[in-house]
Amino acid sequence: MDADVTDSAGTPADPDLPAGDTPQGRSQGRSQEEPGARDSKEEPEPEAVPENDAPQDSGDEGKADAGEDSEGGAGDGSEGGGGGGDQHGSDGKSTVGAQTWADHPKDGSASRRKRPWLRWAALGASFLVMISAGAGWWLYKKLDGNITTDTSAAAELKVYEKERPTPVVMDAQNILLIGSDSRSGDNREYGRDDGGSQRSDTTILLHLAADRKSATAVSLPRDLMVEVPKCRTGDDKETREQFTQFNSAFELGGTACTIRTVERLTGIRIDHHMVVDFNGFKDMVDAVDGVEICLKEPIDDKDARLELPAGRQTLNGEEALGYVRARKTLGDGSDTERMERQQKFLGALVNKMQSNGVLLNPTRLYPVLDAATKSLTTDPGLDSLRDLYDLVRSMRDVPTDQVQFLTVPRQPYRQNVNRDELVEPDASELFKQLREDKPVAVVPADELKEKEEEKEKGKAQDEKPDDAGSDSESPTPTPTYSGSSAADDLCEQ
Repeated sequence: MDADVTDSAGTPADPDLPAGDTPQGRSQGRSQEEPGARDSKEEPEPEAVPENDAPQDSGDEGKADAGEDSEGGAGDGSEGGGGGGDQHGSDGKSTVGAQTWADHPKDGSASRRKRPWLRWAALGASFLVMISAGAGWWLYKKLDGNITTDTSAAAELKVYEKERPTPVVMDAQNILLIGSDSRSGDNREYGRDDGGSQRSDTTILLHLAADRKSATAVSLPRDLMVEVPKCRTGDDKETREQFTQFNSAFELGGTACTIRTVERLTGIRIDHHMVVDFNGFKDMVDAVDGVEICLKEPIDDKDARLELPAGRQTLNGEEALGYVRARKTLGDGSDTERMERQQKFLGALVNKMQSNGVLLNPTRLYPVLDAATKSLTTDPGLDSLRDLYDLVRSMRDVPTDQVQFLTVPRQPYRQNVNRDELVEPDASELFKQLREDKPVAVVPADELKEKEEEKEKGKAQDEKPDDAGSDSESPTPTPTYSGSSAADDLCEQ
């Protein structure tokens, strides 16, 4: 009978515990398996003490009971187990645990009082994160949705893939920027709409060096006489190959025809293209709070809708558009001078974006991207905000003096002085430098004239017998062209 009681009571008492120190509250079965403790000290029967009255004797005794019962009778000898490491005196009561247990309700109450604040703080932080993420996503989708993808140009270029040049330097980028002069839609206020026909008022070949330490923008005159290949029109007809002025390519066959014409002219593979209309240009200028220029003489051009006084001033978007489009009332009225004015203004725009930290500040960059993407049509390789951001990020560290603008070397066409033709071999040398991602240098026209005069003098000296062989010892000079950089101040010229 005794054996049965012992087995049901659980494991024996800890052998290290002295006889008579059995904690109170154990079952009678446990007491029976420790006869030595009964002989040395008679204890009242534990059943005589109701379970609900246990805390009246000692808070720690109740804790010991709970700890031992939860352990199945095996926790009486564990260090720190059940009673949290309480020590018991000879009278069977805890000498340390009573104070610790008394402190527990007080600590628990403090925790319960603090937890609501923590919960509210966590909920508030989560809410802010969700709002920020939602707003960021909305802005991203808005900008991304502004961009129009030109899939038709990509499809046509694929048809003529065999005719296109092969890239020479893979990491370099060549982007064709086309300023649309269409009078349809929102642009009809700037002139007569010939059935919404396409026009390319400005075309720029932008070359980004593979190391992204320089950017060269080459303007292609709209009146330049070039070979335009056979192209498909909007109604799926094919035009004939013809020698005509450059901007006819855009009117005949759109972007794809213009790209193929440029590739045939330069031998440079065009990686991407962007078409921007009037409103996109205006909004970008407004997004950077205007661009500063200096005028030697006042302007009053009704066709360009522009009236400005002489001197230093900041142009808003509408005024800037009139300034870069004006031709008849500024200078000699030639398209050549207008291109130079466009290049300098674009340089000033780039300079302001970099010097004012626009490209590094998301808050200031957003309006610029919003303005740019609203009137932007690109190929599928640049039709997402992420693609454009990566492009802008790759350019933001380019020094402004290495953002260069020039016009392809040209002269009046021999058969029609109102048209242009390339100056050779200068033009071919420029295209070769860009194709092979080699540097070019630009200087103002007057400085270039001085350099050419010095070069002629140098050639005359090299023809002397004592200077023979000097050419082979000097390094190949960097080709220099008439142009400007983004670092130039329009008010100091």
